[in-house]
Amino acid sequence: MPRQPRLSLLAIAAGACLAGPVLQAPARAEWMAAVSTAASTVDASSDSRPQSAPRPHSQLALLNATDGSAGEGQPFRFAITPERRALLNTIRYAEGTWARGENLGYRVMFGGGLMPHLERHPDRVIYSGGYASAAAGAYQFMPFTWERASRSLQLPGFGPDVQDQAAIFLIQRRGALPLADQGVFTPVLAARLAPEWASFPTLGGRSFYGQPVKRYAALKAFYERSLAELRAIAGVVPVVAELPSCEPAESLRCRLERLDRVGPRSLAQGR
Repeated sequence: MPRQPRLSLLAIAAGACLAGPVLQAPARAEWMAAVSTAASTVDASSDSRPQSAPRPHSQLALLNATDGSAGEGQPFRFAITPERRALLNTIRYAEGTWARGENLGYRVMFGGGLMPHLERHPDRVIYSGGYASAAAGAYQFMPFTWERASRSLQLPGFGPDVQDQAAIFLIQRRGALPLADQGVFTPVLAARLAPEWASFPTLGGRSFYGQPVKRYAALKAFYERSLAELRAIAGVVPVVAELPSCEPAESLRCRLERLDRVGPRSLAQGR
């Protein structure tokens, strides 16, 4: 989220208004399983974390999940897929709340202090490094932005699950959710989110708000590592295309291709 220069509370409030109009969440599709139960469906042998210890939210994602509500009159919830989780993790990395992927990042306030609880947004202005901001949480929500997202999605409290939901709501409001679902971190995706998160670069490589910004290459590398890890945890095996066999097999071209695959070390060892 953008940080405001140390001017006045009026300037801070004005900056929060940059977020734009409320976007109503779509009211279709099926109910997604609760993200907090996703760990129970994952093979515990895929990492060294004790089985009794729940996975941090940065490692939780659901396959084949859809957006929707539990039923008539129930609140809408976004599915947390590996692609969406990887982007959420990247936002945390950019905003300085990654905290090695642990849930501690959901308690971070602007300036690096920690909230004593997650019952509600702290709505507390903090002065640090020449800026003043009331941003809080894993995605550094401003109070005005948080109020809009939580009201639209009927989110209770300020815990990790609801912070994730609110962040996806903001991604959707910026028209970036279809891009996020493609599983590719592009300059256009980063630029779409730059007005929401000041640490994301515009197409020109600068912050939308003229503040410190993460380089696109660094964000892309982090995103790709995160997505690969999430897909590995979920048991998604990447499809590797087989090279067509060379024909005719005894032609000079095919023999040279086989030698290239064997390699010089194997030839030296008589393999």
